[in-house]
Amino acid sequence: MKKYLTSILVAILLVSILTACVGEEVPTEDPDAFMTSVVGTMVSSFFSTQTAMYTPPAPTATAAIATIAPLPTATVVYPTATFALILTPTFIFYSATPATITPTGTLATMTVDASSLAVGCDNLAFIRDVNIPSGTVIEREQDFTKTWKVQNTGTCDWMYQYSLVPSGGDDLGGGATKIQKTVTVWDWSELSVSLQAPKKPGTYTSYWRLSNGQTAFGATLAISIVVSDGSAASTPVP
Repeated sequence: MKKYLTSILVAILLVSILTACVGEEVPTEDPDAFMTSVVGTMVSSFFSTQTAMYTPPAPTATAAIATIAPLPTATVVYPTATFALILTPTFIFYSATPATITPTGTLATMTVDASSLAVGCDNLAFIRDVNIPSGTVIEREQDFTKTWKVQNTGTCDWMYQYSLVPSGGDDLGGGATKIQKTVTVWDWSELSVSLQAPKKPGTYTSYWRLSNGQTAFGATLAISIVVSDGSAASTPVP
């Protein structure tokens, strides 16, 4: 502050010297105007000096914005399972003990008769034995029923009055037997006849055919049995 006052006094002194040195009469100046000028000069000098002396504050460091690093990407690795299909073979064994039959004589074999051709529109084909296959042992004088499965291979239906009739072989006590039903063309059916085993032991074979009332037609159906003397048990009928 003293420095500022000193500057003001120096300025006033310079003004006084300049006034004295001038020989000419200086016009008298209004004191108020003179003081206003002096004060303005002082204020201007003060602010210029103050501005020169002002030291601006050091810039404040701006805090750096923290950068958040991206989260690491997790890689999930699933274990690979290996499956092995192990097949253990299973063996199934079947064992069957066939019945031992020792018949006497010669057993009949089911064959197609050469004369089994159609008669008119009627014909018959043998399919299989339903029961009492060839070689079945039956006790003496035992009643039984023989059944065959056949097919109508003609062009006409078998009618109610068609009958199974004996066509040769041994007499097993059976006679002509009506089928008592209608069998359409190409249908399968079962035909049966009631028989009786002879008194004497041995092997017996009987042959049968289907008749339309006038002529027998189709395949020959056979039944072959073994009559037991009582020492052997009968063979079960399948």
